[in-house]
Amino acid sequence: MRDVEAVFREERGRLLAALVRRFGDLDLAEEVTSDAIEAALKHWPVDGVPPKPGAWLMTTARRKAVDRLRRDQAYAARLAILQVEAERAAHVPPADAHDDLPDERLQLFFTCAHPALPAEDRGALTLRCLAGLTTPEVARAYLVPVQTMAKRIVRAKKKIREARIPFRVPGADELPERLSGVLQVIYSIFTEGYAASSGPDLQRLDLAEEAIRLARILRRLLPAEREVAGLLALMLLVHARRDARTGPDGELVLLDEQDRGRWDRAMIEEGEGLVVAALTGGAPGRYGVQAAIAALHDEAASVETTDWPQVVDLYDVLLALDPSPVVALNRAAAVAMRDGPEAGLSLLDELAGEPRLRDYHPYLLARADLLHRLGRLPEAAVAYRAALEAAGSEPERAHLRRRLAIVEEPRG
Repeated sequence: MRDVEAVFREERGRLLAALVRRFGDLDLAEEVTSDAIEAALKHWPVDGVPPKPGAWLMTTARRKAVDRLRRDQAYAARLAILQVEAERAAHVPPADAHDDLPDERLQLFFTCAHPALPAEDRGALTLRCLAGLTTPEVARAYLVPVQTMAKRIVRAKKKIREARIPFRVPGADELPERLSGVLQVIYSIFTEGYAASSGPDLQRLDLAEEAIRLARILRRLLPAEREVAGLLALMLLVHARRDARTGPDGELVLLDEQDRGRWDRAMIEEGEGLVVAALTGGAPGRYGVQAAIAALHDEAASVETTDWPQVVDLYDVLLALDPSPVVALNRAAAVAMRDGPEAGLSLLDELAGEPRLRDYHPYLLARADLLHRLGRLPEAAVAYRAALEAAGSEPERAHLRRRLAIVEEPRG
């Protein structure tokens, strides 16, 4: 018998997306999805998991939706209007999922990441609807009170309803712009998992792994989109180092100190294959280029033997695609490894006036480390203190306290 929890995890997002497409209402879809899962929890342990669990859940959910609409005619009338509008906008007939469950999660991806929604709401709604996290789980993911997150999710759903945001995949002319928003939502979830913005742990593996799972779904749904392959490759190549990034007590372990034997070689190989797909067939995208940089790190036997000239060349390409101060910061760090700390520090000093970097922990830390390498210890101490003030998670703060103690240590 298939694990019931695994079935729910796999089928929930597909079920919810199909129901949203059918009825045009997130609240109704969520309610009857929960009802269907509750019914499965009652019947499946006794009767066994059916051969087509998705179809079973869909049939049950649709019956429950029909029952609710029969009880509430006003609600039914409003949904009918919304559904007609959605069908007209999408130019497709209603889905018939009685025998099998169509995969309409792609529409839900674009709905959750619609540019009309506030940026802070997009990731929360994606985790709630596509990842299947409960509202308390999403609240923990974003480190906010449950009540705050509940209001945020309600607000996002209300915006979708009132703005009549259609549940559809954008047309060919809209897809490039809209897809970038979907990818950014997934990458933001992964970034919080890779380096927690606050809290006792450096990494939040559940979030990182959920982002990878969502990217895998998107990759299956959009196999021809090279930037989807690039994003999945990037996350896999970075996440492959997860076990080596912390010590026995959860302390931060830097890249040059990591036991590379603990890196996940299977994940690296998968990521490298996706890099090829991301960079083949046209101009490179920013996720594909970042994945290529990550692959160079993963291929090297040590930090010293990393192909730093090629890393810098790739950052030059990335900077042309994404001329942001964060990319310029990462390029400066690579230049420091290729040409020495003085060259890197000079580039960082050129970025000192960038508002986005003023309180940006990685920038402050990079500058402190280069000052330390140059032996400019009093300046390094000042920079480490600034980085400590901006750091989020406790492992990062503990690491900075150790570095600060080293540069402040009295010398005879």
